[in-house]
Formats: sequence, C-alpha cells, structure tokens
Amino acid sequence: MRFQAPESLAEQIAQHLGRLIMVGTLKPLERIQELKVASELDVSRGSVREALLILERRHLIDIYPRKGAVVSDLSPHQVASLYDMFAVLLTMLASKVATSWEEADLKPITDQIQKINGIILTKEASIESVVDNSFELMDMCMGFCNNPYLQEIMENLRPSISRTYYLAMRSRRDELMQSLHFYDGLLKSVKARDLSGLKLVIDSFAEHQKDLVLSVLEDRSAA
Repeated sequence: MRFQAPESLAEQIAQHLGRLIMVGTLKPLERIQELKVASELDVSRGSVREALLILERRHLIDIYPRKGAVVSDLSPHQVASLYDMFAVLLTMLASKVATSWEEADLKPITDQIQKINGIILTKEASIESVVDNSFELMDMCMGFCNNPYLQEIMENLRPSISRTYYLAMRSRRDELMQSLHFYDGLLKSVKARDLSGLKLVIDSFAEHQKDLVLSVLEDRSAA
C-alpha cells in the first residue's frame, strides 16, 4: 500500500491505523510495532512514529517508554467522559444550525439525513457507511458554526466516538434503529428552531449510546 498527497503521509498512516482500531481489527492493548507497520505500508519509521503521535492525541493509542505504542483500552470512565463531552459539543453545533439556517440550507441537511436513514433501513446495514455519513453530516453543519476551535475538538473526538459506535453496533445491530429515531428528532427540532427540544434529543441519544457501550464492555469483561 502506498500513500500520497494531498494529506500528509503521517496523517494518512494515522487514518489507516485509526480505521483498524475503530473497526476492531487492532484490539485493545495490542502492540503496534513501528518497524512492522513501516514495512507493511512501505513508509519510513519516522512517518509511522509521527502517525502514532497523532493517534495518541486522538486517544486511540497509548505510548509507553521502552514498550512503545499500544491500542488504548476502553474503560467505563473513558466512555462516560467521552459521551458527556460529545453531547455538549454536539448540542453547541446543532443549536447554531437551528438558530441560523435559511430555507436553502435545509435541503442538503435533509438529504443527508435521508441518506443515513436509508442505509440504516437496508437489510444488511453497513455500520461503516452509517458512521462515515453521520460525520459527513456533522461536517456540513460546521459551516454554520464558523468556530475553528469547536471543529478541531470534534475532529479529535471523531475516532473515539466512531470506535465506541462500531463496538456497540457490532454486538447490538438492532440498536441501529435508535440512530434513525435520533436523526428524525434532530431534524424536527432544527426545523422548529426548538433549542430545548434539540438538547433533549441529543442528551437522550448520548445517554443511550453511553449505556449501550458500557453494557457491551461489561458483557465482555464477564465473558
């Protein structure tokens, strides 16, 4: 595999490894060996080392002296902290959309939500497609916010949120319907410019997802 511009080589490597972590190919506490990755991807160890630092900032790996890089574990505290923060930031973003949209703005957002719902309703819904299109929707909404700090924080949280979503949905695929109800409720509140309703929809979904992930982690620890 060879990586090329426009993104930096380290970022491309980070995205590749990050995807393996998010979908569960690389397991919690599994070691990531620089030399092996460099050989497999035909890149320099320096580029891999830089990519690992990016993944550490995104909370997907931990780097230890003399031990190297290890896929981070998911503790109940980490999951709870992640979803509590994500709910606050998502409410901030969605509220900006709700207070500033004009008629022409709603069609692409509505179309994207319909696309996500269509994926969820397919017989063998692709979790990867749901995740990718959900964050594409979030990127569309960022244009309303014009807040580079919020955008940077959300970008850094994206891999961890994706990872927990994959973990939960692989075990509880029937829970995909909760995402459908979430997006329908979100769109309804945005159209009505109902900020209190918007917060309720987001808080409820985040709490549900948090409990779901914690339940899956508990089942795994008991197995």
